[in-house]
Amino acid sequence: MMDPLTDQRSRRRAGVRLGTIVITVVALAGIVAALLVARSVTAPPRSSPQPQPSTAPVPIEPGWDTAAEAALAAHPMLSLPLEAAQPQELTTQTAGPDISIPAPSTVVGRWIPDGFPSTPEGALAQLKAINEVGSHGGDPTTYARAYTESAMPGAPSVDGSGLHRLLSRFRTRAGIPAGQPKPGLTVSYEVTHGVVKGTTDGGRYTVVCTLGQLSFDFQGQTTTFGVGDCQAMRWTGAAWRISRGPRAAYAPLAWPGSLPSVQAGYRALTGGGGR
Repeated sequence: MMDPLTDQRSRRRAGVRLGTIVITVVALAGIVAALLVARSVTAPPRSSPQPQPSTAPVPIEPGWDTAAEAALAAHPMLSLPLEAAQPQELTTQTAGPDISIPAPSTVVGRWIPDGFPSTPEGALAQLKAINEVGSHGGDPTTYARAYTESAMPGAPSVDGSGLHRLLSRFRTRAGIPAGQPKPGLTVSYEVTHGVVKGTTDGGRYTVVCTLGQLSFDFQGQTTTFGVGDCQAMRWTGAAWRISRGPRAAYAPLAWPGSLPSVQAGYRALTGGGGR
């Protein structure tokens, strides 16, 4: 039988370990919100600069205006301060009418809902589904699978995706290996707002952005902040997929429904695929 002193020390050590995990996860979420999110997602590291229009000749793809696609994808989004991603007061102002997004026609037997119509709203609904499913659990391996399964050949690498960078760095700093579960940790991304940045090729190519609350919860300790993601989407004739070609400029990060989110052009999502 363990003597009382040894038992007390063991309980103290266990308590310290648990407390360290809680503090680490919650503090890291705050660090991600204040530093990593803005620098990794809005403005990637210097070794991976913000997409810029290329001066090299754009390969001609029959039936598609790839030069217009590249210009639309690379056009920069509004830059917001770090604080914009933090929870804050909502505003009654709007960037325009709510965006009504369609519900998927294919859900049963599908990991990621599919079957959205060939409209910009359909592309936005598809990206919402990809990001919410891929970010669930906070594992970059899961997000990479969702991204890859939803991307065309020749699409930008998942490694440069803002959400993948964020989840990877969070896991690294929290000491949680990618692909391994962490009991007590839940991560979710709930998309509530979006932007249709623009379209070309007769509506077959569009750049859309999601904005939602990315929440980290570890045994009742929760931290939430606003995260945006932009992707170039291409209509294949049957479905929307992350397009081949240049990566879309990174999304502004803001608390959904706040004045900064309105200034960035984000509008509330409603309808069958929205709130």
